[in-house]
Amino acid sequence: MFDLSGQFAVITGGAAGIGEVIAARLAEAGATVAIADIDGAEAEKTAKRIGHGAQSTVVDVTNPSSVEAAIQGFLHKNKSIDILVNNAGIAGKAAPIWEQTDSDWLNVLAVDLNGVFFMCRAVIPHMRSRGYGRIVNIASVAGKEGNPNMVAYSASKAAVIGLTKSIAKEVASEGICINAVSPAVIRTKILDQLTPAQVAYMVERIPMRRTGQPEEVAAVVHFLASRDCSFVTGQCYDVSGGRSTY
Repeated sequence: MFDLSGQFAVITGGAAGIGEVIAARLAEAGATVAIADIDGAEAEKTAKRIGHGAQSTVVDVTNPSSVEAAIQGFLHKNKSIDILVNNAGIAGKAAPIWEQTDSDWLNVLAVDLNGVFFMCRAVIPHMRSRGYGRIVNIASVAGKEGNPNMVAYSASKAAVIGLTKSIAKEVASEGICINAVSPAVIRTKILDQLTPAQVAYMVERIPMRRTGQPEEVAAVVHFLASRDCSFVTGQCYDVSGGRSTY
């Protein structure tokens, strides 16, 4: 079940954290994975660790030209892109809105929202031409509930959920399934960007009273990236330890 043999998967922000674990899981399931990350050296190291023919490339998801070049490069080498996981993201500065600068706001939206839009726009025409594709956008419970002192992050992730639902309906009859995954707080290095008080705030709201593990997110992504996900589209799957139940 959830076999990905013969499929090619692109994972943005795949050099570390949740993205790396997702890439490793999809590779174990038979996919050839490509680590698309702004840090080319780390992406290459991660691809070597994963093995299974994993590839790497440098991509700046905030730059449409960089995105297009990366996608065309993958298609030239691999002929198809079956799976896209939009995982690249940043948390941004932890501060109330009156302490957030224009650049604080715009930098987060550039990566967390624009990056998803640019990647989807570049890949979907190819998937439409083949009549098949799976896209999984990594959102956040913050996009559903809003975390204080994380206005840009919360807003961008809410927008990713809306973007997912919209484009899923645009291609629902073309063999392409597009879904989002909304994790609660997950134990990765991104937590280093937050204050202990912020992390505690989030954990206190999780009925399981713990942070999630990247592997628990990857398990949900694996299903959504597979052919078994054939009548599921436009959905937002929470990986939240019970924090959000709607």
